Amino acid sequence: MNYSELVKLALEAREMAYAPYSNWKVGAALLTSAGDVYKGCNVENSGFTATNCAERTAIFKAVSEGVYDFKAIAIVGGDANEGVKGYCPPCGVCRQVMSEFCHPDDFIIIYGKSETEYKIFNLREIMPEAVYIVSDEGEGFKAKD
Repeated sequence: MNYSELVKLALEAREMAYAPYSNWKVGAALLTSAGDVYKGCNVENSGFTATNCAERTAIFKAVSEGVYDFKAIAIVGGDANEGVKGYCPPCGVCRQVMSEFCHPDDFIIIYGKSETEYKIFNLREIMPEAVYIVSDEGEGFKAKD
């Protein structure tokens, strides 16, 4: 699957967003190493800390089905009425969740505006100092290398 197709799926996921408080709809499409895609959208709550971002929705959906090997994620976001006009980088919490499951040099993050306009980064570029629990052996990265 190419990046344009992944952005298109993120745009589709954005349509499902529940954002009555911020009016900011976000969609994400997570590509697994096996080629499957898990879509997610933001789901807001009046108790704002209970809100879940699109990126985490997609990742948690995959993890809840036993999938842990991820290749890339496309993210799109924008005002519900105006549409996607700019890039929508992931928040710090989503970056940390990605760091839990994804290799920092190999996992690709795509900020999309459209199927033809997007920026590409690896996880290390957007989260150079992730928090890792280091074991007694000095190993902190838990995902498969």
